Amino acid sequence: MPFAAAAPALPARAWRRIESLGLAAAGALQTLAFVHTAQAWLPLATLALLVWRLNAASPGRAAWLAWCYGTAWLAAGTWWLFISMHRYGGLPAWMAATAVLALAAALSLYLAAAGAAYARGRRGRALPDSVLFAALWLLAEWARTVIFTGFPWLASGYAQVDSPLAAWAPWVGVLGMGALGALLAAALAHLLLPAPQQRPPRKTLAACVAAVLLPGLVGPVSFTTPAGELTVRLLQTDVAQDEKFAAEHLPETLSWVAQQLLDRGNPAPAALSVAPETAVPLLPAQLADFAPGYWEQLRAHFATPGAAPGAPRAAALVGVPLGDYGAGYTNSVVGLSAEPQQDTRADGLYRYDKLHLVPFGEFVPTGFRWFTAMMDIPLGDFARGVRNPPSFQVAGQRVAPNICYEDLFGEELAARFVDPELAPTVLANVSNIGWFGDTVAIPQHLAISRLRSLEFQRPMLRATNTGATAVVSHSGEVTASLPPHTRGVLAATVQGRQGVTPFAWWASRLSHWPWLVLGLLAVLVLGRWRGGRPSDPGPAAP
Repeated sequence: MPFAAAAPALPARAWRRIESLGLAAAGALQTLAFVHTAQAWLPLATLALLVWRLNAASPGRAAWLAWCYGTAWLAAGTWWLFISMHRYGGLPAWMAATAVLALAAALSLYLAAAGAAYARGRRGRALPDSVLFAALWLLAEWARTVIFTGFPWLASGYAQVDSPLAAWAPWVGVLGMGALGALLAAALAHLLLPAPQQRPPRKTLAACVAAVLLPGLVGPVSFTTPAGELTVRLLQTDVAQDEKFAAEHLPETLSWVAQQLLDRGNPAPAALSVAPETAVPLLPAQLADFAPGYWEQLRAHFATPGAAPGAPRAAALVGVPLGDYGAGYTNSVVGLSAEPQQDTRADGLYRYDKLHLVPFGEFVPTGFRWFTAMMDIPLGDFARGVRNPPSFQVAGQRVAPNICYEDLFGEELAARFVDPELAPTVLANVSNIGWFGDTVAIPQHLAISRLRSLEFQRPMLRATNTGATAVVSHSGEVTASLPPHTRGVLAATVQGRQGVTPFAWWASRLSHWPWLVLGLLAVLVLGRWRGGRPSDPGPAAP
């Protein structure tokens, strides 16, 4: 029933405000599922509530309600950006808080447009309207993923990493999972919260719900097969962000990283050691002046074959900034190994340069240099790496590095799977989210990596500064991890995988563009765009 009917003594304007605040609260509440993924039902419930209110709204009112829901959702889920801008970037608290709210509000304009289009185009028929809502939700999340380099953090599919919808990941990826979740929520809204005098086709809607949930209830399909095992050591440096570049702390940090990478005295050293993003926080020229012989010692160690006959050669992946003022800087991973690599640079080292950079943190968007100039962030303008770089060869495995924010973009990582013979057998993410303190950003980022593992059915190694340092299996399960905000080394064995999932196949060739085409086609076919009103518009908005 409409809100106003519950207490007619209150004026309609008061109930409109309550409606807006209620949907904002629902949007904020659903962010809990991105931290505690067992609560995957929560976003579906709040989204069903949103659909219920959109069914009773004019296009303008629907845009406002969807914007309230989205702004509260994104602001509550990414509030930790305040820490990076205020505590470590030096922005005044009011300005940092305003920037977080402005970002959430701007990104929610996509959802506002989707809400308005739904209210304008819906037919008043439960099943077509549910599919229409799912298509518009897909387009809104596509836009947030792609436009202005994209910011898909908290894409709705990440909340479903432990739900039955996760079985869809190797087929449709995170955007497809989000669209299926929106379809499920809309169908439930029409089933459980129908408009007055509306008799939705309950059997048809129930069949739709069952079809969405069935793959998860039956069990996931395996598209990959084992490709051998790899012993690994993942370093968690646990260096506070305000100490990371401080000269008085650098000697101890560099010494600890070198000791763990060298791993001397271990009778059975791991085949691969991985140090996190900017584990060595100095440029090569700076490092040569600050710690002479540092790189030379590491290179000499990993250039030595295995001590025992047939023993694997030890190798390492180390996060480090590279470049100079003239050539530009890159956020990079250097590979140290005696094994020949598919592609090396002039110095003979394997090198991976980050391709998808973080706005404001790693590149300055046009017109915003004044904003970044106010923050004290070193090396804030990087050059981009190349698309589809070679993998790092180690012990019969092809390890594909990605750096921090990059593992939000599954369609970009999919480019490495276009040739199954060269496709990675293991993914490795090196991160430093020490910028965001001890916050929900850590479990949120872990859920993102888990979904990448589900999409590609590949294990993911996570070596981080402050957490979550973990091994994620090809089925998305965390098999080993370190407590966040502790210094340590995680030793584990990971099983490489070969084969290509349907998502990896089509996304490696078409990227994210099929979603745009599919969403627009569904909207054009299902929407009622030519005059008139829906056959059953439901109650007027209070």
